[in-house]
Amino acid sequence: MQTEEYIKAGKIASEVREMVRVKDWVGKTVYEICEWVEDEIRKRGAKCAFPVNTSINEVAAHYTAEPNDPITIKDTDLIKIDLGAQINGYIADTAVTVCYDPQYDGLVQAAEEGLANAMSMIKAGVKASDIGRTIETTIKQMGYKPIANLSGHSLEQYTIHAGKSIPNIWSIGGFSLSENSAYACEPFVTTSEGGGFVRNGQIKNIFAINSRKKTKNAEADKLLDYIWENFNMLPFALRWITKDRDEKEAKDLLDILVKKKAVQAYPVLIEVNEQRVAQAEHTFIPTEDGVTVTTKA
Repeated sequence: MQTEEYIKAGKIASEVREMVRVKDWVGKTVYEICEWVEDEIRKRGAKCAFPVNTSINEVAAHYTAEPNDPITIKDTDLIKIDLGAQINGYIADTAVTVCYDPQYDGLVQAAEEGLANAMSMIKAGVKASDIGRTIETTIKQMGYKPIANLSGHSLEQYTIHAGKSIPNIWSIGGFSLSENSAYACEPFVTTSEGGGFVRNGQIKNIFAINSRKKTKNAEADKLLDYIWENFNMLPFALRWITKDRDEKEAKDLLDILVKKKAVQAYPVLIEVNEQRVAQAEHTFIPTEDGVTVTTKA
């Protein structure tokens, strides 16, 4: 357990998140947001753990900018900016919802409160299902709905979703938190009119390696090696591989890798009733008598 690296990554991620929280993004494109946030992470000596997610309104997660993406933030938008920093593969995963429409302030607050109440009860041995119960109770008491099929997750070196889930609702069974293991907790909240679930959308613009098995296409295999050397098993975006490649060529090679199942593509996640979604997220390490929240401001 490389606690030092987790803490260092957490400090960088939280610094950048707090800058994101107060910045005025209205009129900026999602491409500008992603590039700015990722640059700020790199400037501080970390690498990006995954492409910055800029998920707007009813899109709950997994939207990142396409190369030169023209989508522009309006003052009616609610935008989840989910960012990750990594040092030697040790990850800090954190998110903030930026909102310029006061009617959704309560929604944003519900995600933040759910997260704060979850963090306040954590120590080694606490059951993940009890964290889910706390998050669900907090959100419902505020008049909103948690998203039942999105959850937090355990973290390991170069692995964002390391097999264990921290639910946002109460659920039977589950595991107990281990001392000195890293986890992310991320309440997702929708309105009372929402269905409280997400479905897969058509767009897929975040990718990760599935297998390093050769595809028999020399150029595609070259790209696969490049992805492994630069991102390991961590997610990446098309705009990360077009820096020194033609965009169309990169896209075509990526399509080959996806078809051959060497690379997987993650669909965007959309609230089933197309209601707005807010998110808040921290990375934390339970201790015997409490918790180290690595992404605390």
